[in-house]
Amino acid sequence: MAKKGRRATEEERVLAIQLIESGRKFDDVAEIMGVGRRTVFEWWEKYRNSGLAGLSAKFASGRPTALSDRQMLELRALVTGADPRQLSFGLALWTREMIRELIWRRFRVRVSAVTVGRILKKLGMSPQRPLYRAYQQNPEKVREWKEKTYPAIRAEAARGGALIFFADEAAVRTDFHAGTTWAPAGQTPVVRATGERKSIMMVSAISPRGELRFRIHEGSFRAEHFIEFCKQLMKDAGKEIFLIVDGSPVHTARKTRDFVQSAHGKLRLFFLPGYSPELNPDEWVWKNVKHDTIGRAAVLKKDDLKAVAVGALRHLQKLPGKVRGFFADPSLAYISS
Repeated sequence: MAKKGRRATEEERVLAIQLIESGRKFDDVAEIMGVGRRTVFEWWEKYRNSGLAGLSAKFASGRPTALSDRQMLELRALVTGADPRQLSFGLALWTREMIRELIWRRFRVRVSAVTVGRILKKLGMSPQRPLYRAYQQNPEKVREWKEKTYPAIRAEAARGGALIFFADEAAVRTDFHAGTTWAPAGQTPVVRATGERKSIMMVSAISPRGELRFRIHEGSFRAEHFIEFCKQLMKDAGKEIFLIVDGSPVHTARKTRDFVQSAHGKLRLFFLPGYSPELNPDEWVWKNVKHDTIGRAAVLKKDDLKAVAVGALRHLQKLPGKVRGFFADPSLAYISS
């Protein structure tokens, strides 16, 4: 696995320190961030000697923040790891005013909304469109998956030399749009795009090592198409695959079960708890490709849609460090714990 070392971003170095402050071991942080253990120690020494300014130019420049480095890290952990409703704010989406109130509650420090914006920028954060999760999720099954089921899968894979992949599918249409653009205040900008509703299906699988495999499909996505993707995944890997998926009909279909059985142990499927997409790091692939790329492209026809999707996936495929970064999501901490 290629190591990032000095090529790690400022945000990744800050995240590494946050993980150490939360109690993670240096070896675990090195694995999560895709760097050597010595690199993590170097980051830690810089942090101890110079604070966050030693890790990030954002902290070294501009006005000093009203919070200490430790408070900054704690604030980042709260905003990224907690639902505002858990902290009695009533709303589900963080705003600058809510974070301003959070800073007062937690640290007894009064700051303006403008200062909150500067703090969040230094922490490598920006306004994002959230993905919503179903309330039907069973917390007990999620806990069991994190604490028992997945650790057992990981241990078995390690004993047998198998590779773990997380897979998922997503559909996207030509009329899908996301993101914002700059324009004069009070004048709604207009972007030319198609009114056609043509769609494609995308299926991908990622590993904790940063590997990404994908396939683009036109038309309905059925069990036989998922099987073809699995065959290619097995061929590329060259060893046993432990594939973690949700309970979609294409994953549980008779054809799929028969194929897995015929693989004689070369492919095994494991199923996430229901209504729990946040447990699948492959969701971040679709956030990156669908929301951050395709939704901003304003494609004009189906061929353009396919080209943009393939281009975005191939680009991501060349960035294993970024793929490994998907696993740093607080909801996915169980994978490396």
